[in-house]
Amino acid sequence: MSDFVLDPRLAADSVFIADGPMSQVRLMDDTRFPWLVLVPRVADVTEWLELDGGQQRLLLAEINQAGNLIRAQDGVQKLNIGALGNIVRQLHVHLVGRHEGDAAWPGPVWGSGAAVRYAPGALADEVARWQQRLR
Repeated sequence: MSDFVLDPRLAADSVFIADGPMSQVRLMDDTRFPWLVLVPRVADVTEWLELDGGQQRLLLAEINQAGNLIRAQDGVQKLNIGALGNIVRQLHVHLVGRHEGDAAWPGPVWGSGAAVRYAPGALADEVARWQQRLR
């Protein structure tokens, strides 16, 4: 997994939580949704199909783990999983907890209003909570 470089747009919009076996686990800096992003630490990969079978299985296991943790959050009724790559080409997977009446319901979270950023102290606390959950 050498030569991995995180796309600057992902770095600007999210915060590092932990490294999983395959991916960086990142928190989207938007208080409106419980929202994690998994970024496989593989250089120059833009599509799921470019990962080998072992890498795909590791990423799927990480998606399952992170998705179940998001589903366990208070108020989450639906888990959205997406790997669009239309704007940021680097392969990354969004996991977003949703509920009826959230800021974007029933539409997609992308392009639905401006992100509501965490206050610095609250961001550090939220990262620490996710680090505990991922253990």
